[in-house]
This record gives sequence, structure tokens and C-alpha cells, in this order.
Amino acid sequence: MRTFERTHPWITFRLDLSKALVEFWVLLGEAASKCDHLSKVPLRRSTAERLHQLYLAKGAAATTAIEGNSLTENEVLQAVEGRLKVPPSKEYLKQEVENIIAACNGIGKQVAEGALPAITPEILCAYNLQVLNALPPDEDVVPGAFRTHSVVVGSVYRGAPAKDCPYLIGRLCEWLAGPDFQPPEGATEGMTALFTILKAMVAHLYLAWIHPFGDGNGRTARLLEFHLLLSAGVPSPAAHLLSNHYNQTRAEYYRQLDHASKSGGEALPFLDYAVRGFVDGLREQLDVVWAQQWDVAWRDYVQECFQDRNGPSDTRQRHLALDLSTAADWTDVGKVRELTPRLAKAYATKTQKTVQRDLNALQELELIDRVGRRVRARREVIMSFLPLQRPHGKPKP
Repeated sequence: MRTFERTHPWITFRLDLSKALVEFWVLLGEAASKCDHLSKVPLRRSTAERLHQLYLAKGAAATTAIEGNSLTENEVLQAVEGRLKVPPSKEYLKQEVENIIAACNGIGKQVAEGALPAITPEILCAYNLQVLNALPPDEDVVPGAFRTHSVVVGSVYRGAPAKDCPYLIGRLCEWLAGPDFQPPEGATEGMTALFTILKAMVAHLYLAWIHPFGDGNGRTARLLEFHLLLSAGVPSPAAHLLSNHYNQTRAEYYRQLDHASKSGGEALPFLDYAVRGFVDGLREQLDVVWAQQWDVAWRDYVQECFQDRNGPSDTRQRHLALDLSTAADWTDVGKVRELTPRLAKAYATKTQKTVQRDLNALQELELIDRVGRRVRARREVIMSFLPLQRPHGKPKP
């Protein structure tokens, strides 16, 4: 009998989901479905690049903040863009986030090239080495090597016996590649993604239980999770959402890890907590993407309405329709000409009567709504499958 079988009997490399509620499976299915939707959404190049940078920053900030890094999300975004400057006293914080950024970019590059390796003990050691690269070393910590001493995780539970770590990590890698996480034969892409999302969360939990390295275990676990999510076709921005969720709910994250160990290996509460946060993040991310798609479709619709109409008044009215759509709410007619610099320039030599004529023209094209002295862009006109109900209410007085 190995020592861990006495000290950590819950590390069984078995997953019992027989008690999982229907809601858990519904959420897991929703996560897989939303990842599929995100992976097929066409975006402007600038929007896609910005989303990748923004969520890489969020993920790197979250993964390091859990371990105590105090750099803000905006500072980490500057690091992603290669322009972060910090005083010498904070250089190690910058190095820490740059390590995560480099590791995530490396995994993404391997996916794009079709060269993402299988999860092995060597890969996990390489990730830990990246996590701890050029950071001030702690006593008894060898980056990229399994620990040789006992550790207590967050003053909560003790990691697996050091002498068993190489064996346990080998077993973990074999288990993750085994039949327990393989979808049924002939399964759809969505079903395959569902199993991989489940595998990613389980892998995170087991690496946290084993805690094989002297330092950087949490960051390595989140890189493992990121690796597995990308391998399932989860878009890069979405693959950072679990790390973001763990950071935003840090107290609950540690409580769930604590419960999972003290309960004797009851993994379902942690998995339920993780998938709920993942789905919430995906819903928010889809809102951002849908808003961008709506904006693109609206601009195309306005351009079609003015097709073959290129006179000065046509150009001005087209710009008015587009710029009204940037307002969050209704706009007072008297303030229309001040709404954007472009409109201010267009109406600089015009009277208010010209503004009224332009608004009348847009109303005839059904591009705006008017109630009293308030106007708004009628963007919902492009929604072919909009429910049959009033799309908006009266403006606020």
C-alpha cells in the first residue's frame, strides 16, 4: 500500500456523478453549447484581437491575484500589450504575470499549429517551470520539479505525500487520457466539448489535491485547465473564464477545495460551483459579442437604406442615423447636433430646421423613433426574429 492511500484515500481517480442533479448536466450542456456558439461567431478583426487581449489579461490577472499578486487588471492588460512599466520593487509581480501570459500564448500557438501535446508529467513540470520562471526562489522549491517535502495547502489541508507525487501525477495523466472522459462513439462536437470541460475541472481539482510542486501549484492547475479547454475547441477568451471565476469568488473557491478534501473526495460540489461560474462568464461574453454583431448588422442596414444616395444631405443623414445608435438612451432633439464631433462639424453651418428635415427623412426610412422632442435609433428593426412585442418604451421625462 502506498502512503497516499492511507493519508489521502479520496484520491481514487474515479468520478461518481450519479448524484448530480439535472441542473448540473443542463449547465454543462449550456457551457458546451455557448462555447460552440462563440467559436463560430464572425467578428471584426479589431474586436477579435481586443477580446483576446482583454480576456488574456483577465485570466492572467485572476490566476496570479489568487496567489497574492496585486497588479490591477489594467496593468496586466498593459503587460499583454508589452508596455507595462513598474518600479523595481514590483518587478517580480510583473514577471509573474508575464510568465502566465507567455504560457497561455504558447499553448494558443500550439493549438493554432495543430501541435498541442497530450498532458503528461513532463508537460505539467514544464508548465510549472514557466510559472516560476525568473521569480525569487523559495526554500526547498525547484521550479519544474516535484517537491521532496510535505506542504499544507492554504493552511487548510495537506498535499499528498511527496514520495507519491510522481506516481500520482502519472496516474492523473493516464486517467485524463482514458475512457472516463471519452464521449460515446459517434458523439457530436458539442458532446465532446462537454466531456472535455468536465475533464478540465476535474483535472484542476486533482492537481490541487496532489499539490505536486513546491510552489505554483494553483497557477499550474489553471494552465492545465486552459490547455484542456483549448484542446476541445473552446475559444481562447472563454478558456480564461474559469480562472476569472475562481478569483472573483476566491473565498468560495478555497471553501470548495477544502470541502472536497474534508468530505473524502466528494467532487460534485466543486464541479457544480465551477460550471455555474463558467456559464455566467460565457453569458456575459456572449452579450459582448452579440452587441458587436448587432452593431455591424445595423451599420450594414443603414448603408443599404442609403444605397446609391451619395449627396451631401444623404451623407449627413446616414451619419446621423449611425451616430444616434451610439447613444445609450433617447436623445433630445436640441442636442442631436452635439452628439458626436462628426455631427457637430456637419451641422456647424446649418440651422435647426436642417436637423428637423434630416430627422424627418430618417423617420420615413423607419431608422429612428420620435416621441415628443426625443429621438433614438431604431436598431431593433434589423432583428428578423424579434418577439412580437413593443421593442421599447417611452423615453424618460
